[in-house]
Amino acid sequence: MSTSTSTGNQARRANEAGMSIEEYLFDPISDSDPDTASRKYIEGAQQLLRKAEEELAKGDLRQASEKIWGACALAIKAHALARKGTRLRTHRDLWIYRNEVAEELGDWVRIVFKLADSMHKNFYEDLATREDVEDVLKEVKKLVEAIARLIPGE
Repeated sequence: MSTSTSTGNQARRANEAGMSIEEYLFDPISDSDPDTASRKYIEGAQQLLRKAEEELAKGDLRQASEKIWGACALAIKAHALARKGTRLRTHRDLWIYRNEVAEELGDWVRIVFKLADSMHKNFYEDLATREDVEDVLKEVKKLVEAIARLIPGE
């Protein structure tokens, strides 16, 4: 199978699962124990933030946006695994669980989550300005850092 066919299949499966391709590619780590998986998810979120900065520097707002959303989603997944041993699999799971993160960290989490979700939309619709993407990147970094501090071994 060619790389483009494999990537297309992964994108299709990610879409069917209600995930971004970045989230889907990190999903195989969910087979490990919750502590290990939560650390890997938060490391993945941090990696996606670095890649978002690179994409932003190149001027690719759509790719930066999707990586910002992926980082937020992975951070929420990391929290769910670390705190509850729960694996979140769909966007709906993320939307519901982010309220538990907000209960622990504050209502600002709900706002940041919605901002990050707008970046997911921007990946498809290309509506956001550079300033929008920069602002959301800054806020998602705060969320990832706050959750990273709660992860055992981080």
